[in-house]
Amino acid sequence: MIDCKALDFTLRRATHSDALTLAVLGMQVFLDTYATEGVREAIAREALESFDPETLAAIIQNPRELVLVAEVNRHVVGFAQVSLNNDHPMIDDRHAAELKRLYVQERFTGRGVGWRLLRHAEEEALAGGASAMWATVWVGNPRALQFYPRQGYTCVGPAVHRLQAETHQNDLFCKPMTTPTRDCPPFDNAL
Repeated sequence: MIDCKALDFTLRRATHSDALTLAVLGMQVFLDTYATEGVREAIAREALESFDPETLAAIIQNPRELVLVAEVNRHVVGFAQVSLNNDHPMIDDRHAAELKRLYVQERFTGRGVGWRLLRHAEEEALAGGASAMWATVWVGNPRALQFYPRQGYTCVGPAVHRLQAETHQNDLFCKPMTTPTRDCPPFDNAL
């Protein structure tokens, strides 16, 4: 087992000045995760629209959004985005928060960045009044499908995700918000 303190990184809230860096990191992780068979028009459009620096700057400034950043030596290596008060028909909880993104640069996966970002996002969401956190995970992402149950999330069932004009099968995971633990979970190339 790897010591969870082996990588010295810091967590903080994103600021407006992070938009460009988060855009590039987000696009890199998005393409590594979803362009597994190459890039086609729908993936290219989604990447350019979702990770436009102006779009991310607006998200960072939105009080209903939490954007948390993980840094190593002042280099961004991951981020989490949470939408507060964002229920889902399968959750039926108007105080639920949606984990929209949990992105960690590939070379920093398995080193505690993902689970620490997630724990920090849970704490911030709980402080913001969230009673549950949910996320949809693409069924083609086995690492994430294994990661969330290890973090206390339960698979509620299948959900559809729209990417441009396409639909993709996802699984919806949910966790009731309680005081999160700071224990170091086992590492097996987790996020």
